[in-house]
Amino acid sequence: MSGSLSVVVVGGGIGGLTAALALSRAGHDVRVVEQAAGATEVGAGIQLAPNATRVLRELGVLEAIERVAVRPEAFEFRRWDDGRLLSSTPLGASIERTYGAPYLHVHRADLVRVLADALPAGRVETGRRCAGVAQRPGGAWLGFTDGSGADVDLVVGADGIHSAVRESLFGPRAARFTGHAAYRGLVPAERVAGLGPGRRATVNVGPGAHLVHYYVAGGRLLNVVCVVEEGSWTRESWTDTGDPRQLRAAFAGWHPTVRAVIEALDRPLKWAVFDRDPLPRWGAGAVTLLGDACHPMPPYAAQGAGQAIEDAAALAGCLDGAADVPGALVRYAELRRPRTARVQAMSRDNGTRFHLPDGPDQLARDEAMASSFGISPDVDWLYGQPTTISSGGRERARHG
Repeated sequence: MSGSLSVVVVGGGIGGLTAALALSRAGHDVRVVEQAAGATEVGAGIQLAPNATRVLRELGVLEAIERVAVRPEAFEFRRWDDGRLLSSTPLGASIERTYGAPYLHVHRADLVRVLADALPAGRVETGRRCAGVAQRPGGAWLGFTDGSGADVDLVVGADGIHSAVRESLFGPRAARFTGHAAYRGLVPAERVAGLGPGRRATVNVGPGAHLVHYYVAGGRLLNVVCVVEEGSWTRESWTDTGDPRQLRAAFAGWHPTVRAVIEALDRPLKWAVFDRDPLPRWGAGAVTLLGDACHPMPPYAAQGAGQAIEDAAALAGCLDGAADVPGALVRYAELRRPRTARVQAMSRDNGTRFHLPDGPDQLARDEAMASSFGISPDVDWLYGQPTTISSGGRERARHG
C-alpha cells in the first residue's frame, strides 16, 4: 500500500512492540494499547536466538538490547542425578558466525523498555483494555472497556494466549492445560557465585521435571525456571507465590548444584503452563493476530518471543506495497502458520523429551542430544531461516 495506514496494536509485550516498531519504521501511524499499567518484572528472563536478534538488528535496536543483555558462551543439557553433561553447544562468537546474529539472554522488562523507547513518543498507551473488534468497510473498529473506541485501517491482536481480539474474531475457546506447572524467579548473582553456573544456558533434565537457569540483566541476576508435572495446579497468574518447600521436595534427590540453585530461590512464583492448537485462520478483514494470540507454545524451545518477533517482521513485509490490507494479512498468515505450527510441535515434544524417566527412551534421547544441539535437531532450520525485513520493508525470507 502506497499510503500510511492507521494501526492499533493491542498488547504491549515483546511481539506487539516489535510489530509497532516495524510498522512505524515502514511509515505507518501506529499506536500500542496495553491493559497493564506499565512494564514489570513479570516473566523474568527470556532467550533470544539468532532468528530473533537478526530482526532486532534490522530494526536498529540490537545494540541497545546488548547493553542490558548477557551473551552466553554455551547452551548445555545435564542429567538430573549426577550432573553429567549430555550436550554442549557453543554460542558466543561461534553461533554468530554460523547464523549471522548473536544469541542473547535478557530480562523481559529490559527488552520491553528498549522496544518501547524506540517508538515515537506517546505511542504506547497503558491501562487500556480491549473489549472487542468489528469489521467496517475499509478497516476495523476497536472498542475498549471504558466505552471508547477507534476506527482504524488495521488492528493487530498481540494480546497473548487469552487474546480479546482472537475471542472477538473466533469466539471463546479454552486454552489447553499441559499438565505442567512452572516455578520461576530471579536470584542475585552473588548468591550463586560459588555454584559456578557461568555464562551458559543450562537445562537439567530428569524424570517428570526439568530446571533451566541462565544470567540476565547484564549478569547481575540468575533467571531460574523449574518445571514439574502437577495436574492439580491450573492457575495461570504469573504473580502467584509458590511454596518453596513443595519446590524443594519436587527436586529431592537431584544433583547438589540443582538443589542449591533451588535453595537460593527463596520466593518463587508459580503458574500453570497452557498452550493452544494451531489456528486455521489468524484474522478476518483488516484484523490479524500475532505471537501468543495465535500460536502460544510452552517455553521448552525458547522460541515464544522469537516467533512473535518473526511475526512482526513478516507482517510489516507483507504490508509493504500491498494493494489491499486484507489480502496482505492473508499472505502474512499463510507465510507464518506452517513455521509457527512446527515450532509449537517442537516445544510440546520437548516437554515430553525433557521429562523422560530413566530407561531406553531416555538413553536414546541422550544419544541424540550428544550428537546435535540438544534443544532440537532442527536448529539449522529454526535459527537459519528467519523472517527479515529488507530496506524497503518487504518480507523476503524462505520458511522451508
